[in-house]
Amino acid sequence: MTAVLAAATLGLTAGAVPASAADYERLLNGTFESGTADPWWAGSGTTARVTGGEFCTAVTGGTANGYDALSGQNGVPFEAGQQYTLNFDAHATTTQQISAVAGEAVSPYRQISREDLTVTPAKQHFTVTFTSTLDFPAAGNGQLAFWFGGQATGNTVCLDNISLVGGVVPPGGLPPTSGVRVNQESYVPGLPKRATVISDATTPLTWTLKNSAGTAVATGQTRPRGADAASGEKVHEIDFSAYETEGTGYTLTVGAETSFPFAIAANGLKQLRYDSLAFFYHQRSGIPIEAQYVGAGYARPAGHVNVAPNQGDDRVPCRSDLNCGYTLDVRGGWYDAGDHGKYVVNGGIAAWELLDEYERALRVGDASALGDGKLAIPERANGVPDILDEARWEVDFLLEMQVPDGAPDAGMVHHKIHDAQWTSLPTRPDQDSQPRRLSPPSTAATLNMAAVAAQASRLWRTVDPAYSAKLLAAAEKAYAAAKANPNKLADPNDGTGGGTYSDSTVTDEFYWAAAELFATTGKSAYRGDVTGSALYRGASFTTHGFDWASTGALGDITLALVPTDLPAADVSAIKTAITTTADSHLAQLSGMGYPAPYRTADGTYEWGSNGLVANNGVVLALAYDFTKQDKYRDGAFAALDYLLGRNPANYSYVSGHGDQPVRNVHHRFWAHELDASLPTAPPGALSGGPNSGLQDPTAARLLAGCPPQRCFVDDIQAYSVNEVAINWNSALAWLTNWTAEKSPSGADTTAPSAPGTPAVSAVSATGATVTWPAAADPESGVAGYDVVGVTGSSRKVLATVAGTSATLTGLTPSTAYTLVVVARNGAGANSADSPSARFTTLAAGGCAVTYAANTWNGGFTATVTLTNTGTTAWPSWTLKFPFSGNQKVTQGWSATWSQSGADVSATSLPWNGSVAPGRSVAIGFNGSYSGSNANPRAFTVNGVACG
Repeated sequence: MTAVLAAATLGLTAGAVPASAADYERLLNGTFESGTADPWWAGSGTTARVTGGEFCTAVTGGTANGYDALSGQNGVPFEAGQQYTLNFDAHATTTQQISAVAGEAVSPYRQISREDLTVTPAKQHFTVTFTSTLDFPAAGNGQLAFWFGGQATGNTVCLDNISLVGGVVPPGGLPPTSGVRVNQESYVPGLPKRATVISDATTPLTWTLKNSAGTAVATGQTRPRGADAASGEKVHEIDFSAYETEGTGYTLTVGAETSFPFAIAANGLKQLRYDSLAFFYHQRSGIPIEAQYVGAGYARPAGHVNVAPNQGDDRVPCRSDLNCGYTLDVRGGWYDAGDHGKYVVNGGIAAWELLDEYERALRVGDASALGDGKLAIPERANGVPDILDEARWEVDFLLEMQVPDGAPDAGMVHHKIHDAQWTSLPTRPDQDSQPRRLSPPSTAATLNMAAVAAQASRLWRTVDPAYSAKLLAAAEKAYAAAKANPNKLADPNDGTGGGTYSDSTVTDEFYWAAAELFATTGKSAYRGDVTGSALYRGASFTTHGFDWASTGALGDITLALVPTDLPAADVSAIKTAITTTADSHLAQLSGMGYPAPYRTADGTYEWGSNGLVANNGVVLALAYDFTKQDKYRDGAFAALDYLLGRNPANYSYVSGHGDQPVRNVHHRFWAHELDASLPTAPPGALSGGPNSGLQDPTAARLLAGCPPQRCFVDDIQAYSVNEVAINWNSALAWLTNWTAEKSPSGADTTAPSAPGTPAVSAVSATGATVTWPAAADPESGVAGYDVVGVTGSSRKVLATVAGTSATLTGLTPSTAYTLVVVARNGAGANSADSPSARFTTLAAGGCAVTYAANTWNGGFTATVTLTNTGTTAWPSWTLKFPFSGNQKVTQGWSATWSQSGADVSATSLPWNGSVAPGRSVAIGFNGSYSGSNANPRAFTVNGVACG
């Protein structure tokens, strides 16, 4: 039988009234009017298609049993003791017996009903009535199937107008929940604090605010708002802005309804700033996701690095019908969403928003919160702001997608790279066995790369001048190629194995790329393309908002923030367009029961509505930056209130934040709902949110007829409402960084406790690793640590990190060091020094080795980095180390690996043998073990013991 859709919790939502059982149609797409069969499936030995408005299944003859050839639909809800009526029309090329079977889609395949019927070449109508003996929730293991097997010869059976009516539990994706909806994360002191309560009452109701002990601390009267179109509810507003005492565990009560708990504090939003950025490290392709940065539950091996079963991203050919004549090395980048595809037009806006988050903070905000050591990523101690390091992982991928010189379309950029066929849920990236293919270059992708590379070049100009120059050269080449090929549009039918991301209008991308190139270079040619565009002076700003397909506003945001020689009146016009759009958002918010800056022409909600809510929050935030008017600040915070729980679904749409956050987002690794050994979504992932389109079977079954803001269910199979994507999370990251920056500091004047005694390990000639017990700060939390070198009365910060471990680099060989660790809290206060630690670096001329393993039952992947800490180059190298247990190297890469007993040897290859002083080489292997899997402790390179 065919695999089943994942189970979802069902229940009556607040205010729901059961209809009669006769109203409840339990099947989807029973008339096949759409021309597609989805979600009907055909089993092995059959081929099915919709033809002439019917679902026709071609059956291979010679099978023994009826169930050897079948088709059906999964996720059908049944309730024990309830009656169901099945109706359908059927005919066949040749007369035969079929069976209509209601039951279970997975082992042990229990049956509820089976009716054997005879179909003939003449169309007949059939009616079957039965009472269910089993309970299956919607999107659970219930199934309706038609058996066609057990016939000697082949046949074709056609079905139409299939209907199953019965049961008393109404469809619906939201669990029973409170009628009081709040920001489940936290409200910020000094800013508005509002909530929504469902009620038909036309007069004010009494609300009570209680603290974590259940003691009433404030009370007041609700404001009736009446019918709310977006939610389909009648609501009141609660305003408790006057209450300012910080704390956690607050609740709001109206009558018998009590909200989820929430805090009054700024710390939650400040943590969300980092959690939303951590999403991107989780989504990295081509690198192991290590436990030291994400925790053991989220660690995984590198995906798509040509280690079986991956076919790798290092030599990806074009789609077979293109015959481009070359392959590209496109390792790296971010996986776009819950699948394993990498898309330039979505990666472009996502990388741009991270870069703009930093650039905006540099010019009109506070960039210190985005500096080196703020994120838990491998680059966190390299002297570069961590947000730039994270963005670079995607920017480098965008450059790799450029068509090479000498090839047709040289300088253009391939639209996307993904699997030849869609992978199933769940599939960890390193277990993806599908071949990878490049789709054709497109004008939109080329301009995305040009815009982001030009923007990145501007930001790296003082950080890494050589890299900045490389970026600008690639950007200018891409822009010239796009101007020479202005109408290469992505194929809207190229959707096998990955999303299409087709876009029929690229005027906005041309404007955006020209604006970025002009802001970076000041060249007159780009200036002319900017000022000559119909989009100049803010024409792209609309109440719908900007996204991957509407990027003109990105160029205007850059022109409003980055000084150029444009006329001051034109820059002012851009800022006016931003504030005018923000005013329209505020006018809309004032009339909503659940305020969200989101609007479509017909009032419905679209795929990824939460991403647009966040981007429109960005517009409100910029309006505040340019005017300092509190109304815009309050509107930006209101957008975040909606995303964090003040919405009709009563979910925090951000995982890990709130008492009812999304957990089961559509993702192939964060798939705990389908496989208990896999994790749920990590903190900081934004669900796509309400979507009136209901383009997947689970959402369609659970949410039929939903009001726009209620079209949501937290189910991994409901990809049209519960997918995650890098462009939505980049919008959340921008907005949460801004709200964290604008959150009053509160009254925390107490310094954190001192960290514990540091421990020093992995000492080399120029570096060491330092770890320490955490400090504590119950008021505003520990925000970070400085590792400080102490020489007499002189002090020097050697590293700044967010966690309790730091890798020191750039130390002097053969030198004694004394260091202490200092903690810093959310209010900016520093702790006393930790106890000191002392160590001496190794002599120059040696080597350093780091070894990291990602372990699972019976196997592991090890990454080993060799660093030349000496003063002369290695022409070649041999690494040796002993295992402490029974580990075995089963497959290695980037070296020639051998093992004798416990002793392992790895010898350089021709392409990586030469290692200059201060340079490193990374190698690795897969291994097996039983018992324990301790890391090796002693390493030599070319016979020299390493630190």
